[in-house]
Amino acid sequence: MTPPQTTIPTTSVVIPAYNEAQTVADVVRVALLLTPEVIVASDGSSDDTAGVARQAGATVVELNPNAGKGPALHAALKVASGEYVLMLDADLLGLTLGHLNIMLGPVVSGRLDMSIGIFDGGGLMTDLGNKLTPHLSGQRACRRAWLLGVPGLGEERWPEPAITDALKRGRARWDYVELPGLAQVMKEEKRGFWKGVGYRSRMYVDLLGYGRRRNKKKNT
Repeated sequence: MTPPQTTIPTTSVVIPAYNEAQTVADVVRVALLLTPEVIVASDGSSDDTAGVARQAGATVVELNPNAGKGPALHAALKVASGEYVLMLDADLLGLTLGHLNIMLGPVVSGRLDMSIGIFDGGGLMTDLGNKLTPHLSGQRACRRAWLLGVPGLGEERWPEPAITDALKRGRARWDYVELPGLAQVMKEEKRGFWKGVGYRSRMYVDLLGYGRRRNKKKNT
């Protein structure tokens, strides 16, 4: 008697990246343990992010000039083919296959429509920043079709507010999942303290302006 065949859902990993040549290869290599479809969107990087990611085994999409994380994410999603998708930041430290399964498991099982990963025990500053603003986490799992349907995803420089808005308006089932031992390189470390502070400040200003931009679009 022929055993029943089971369909294994396909998964893609998408990694928006801007000048992350120092860390992107390690993230790609771990992602490849889960799926052969790992896509890095190099967002106008001036370093060798694209070349390093290709050498590590990723498919690379290059955006020029720099457009922002939202357009980069959208470009990677359009190339992806998996039923499910994992979003990862390119500057993660200590990533393991276990972390990917923690995020993907509740979505594939049908318990959640989106899981959002939160650092736990990876380092004081990254833990603190992630837990103060968990809705801004770049580590997420969901169905690719749902994410592609988020209004304004490819137009927002930072896509997290648009995703959060879509989760709430669509009454999706979502929750935070802890990722033990995972951290990321702080912007102040990558760019120098004052440049990092300036970059972070501009990011928060842009994030806070999401509601105003959304309302303006609705009224035009």
